[in-house]
Amino acid sequence: MLILPAIDLCGGKAVRLYQGDYAQMTVYSNDPPAVAQDFAAAGAAWVHLVDLEGAKRGDTPNLETVQRIVAAVPQLRVELGGGIRQMETAARYLDAGVSRVVLGTAAVTDPAFAADAVSAFGADRVAVGADVRDGYVAIHGWTEQSGLDALGFCQQMQRAGVRTVICTDISRDGAMRGANHALYQTLSAQLDMDIIASGGVSSIEDVRALRALGLSGAIIGKAYYTGAISLREAIEVAK
Repeated sequence: MLILPAIDLCGGKAVRLYQGDYAQMTVYSNDPPAVAQDFAAAGAAWVHLVDLEGAKRGDTPNLETVQRIVAAVPQLRVELGGGIRQMETAARYLDAGVSRVVLGTAAVTDPAFAADAVSAFGADRVAVGADVRDGYVAIHGWTEQSGLDALGFCQQMQRAGVRTVICTDISRDGAMRGANHALYQTLSAQLDMDIIASGGVSSIEDVRALRALGLSGAIIGKAYYTGAISLREAIEVAK
């Protein structure tokens, strides 16, 4: 299992939200490329980026910061989500050196978009984010509920040719309450996809439990920034 340390971007800074609430934002660093370099030094192979402003607005306000991160850590593979709702936007990020784009709102509101992206860029360069609140997928930076249940949406994406799904339990994101193991167990039993867990991964025990479920990866955010998890130890345990 891979460990993907996360950088959430807002105004060119590395921040974290509490349960997706933009009013509850903590700034952890004014230098996101340096944070990514710390990830690389700890042995990470990937970095997970989210453009929080892009997620709400549907554009690329932090593209320059993303480019700086890509340049700073050539040894890392970069995946990025947040506001990728057009093929041109996905292409712009991939051309900037991002290894994999994560589709969110656009994949929910227009499933054909996900299929088109996989066809255009390849399944290894496209993932879909299933951001779940109370069992249903949320959109537009987690500010709206879609009415689609998590499993049904993921099955739809699997039929569209998507290979990787990043599933976030919004209620656990930034809350340091542990990951929703039951959710990931259900998804892994029903899906033939690479599942990456996100939201609430807050201890080494979480990492062990998620690895035991056979997941493809786990994203670590706040637990890294607060020192609750040693990234180097998490990477070793996940292996």
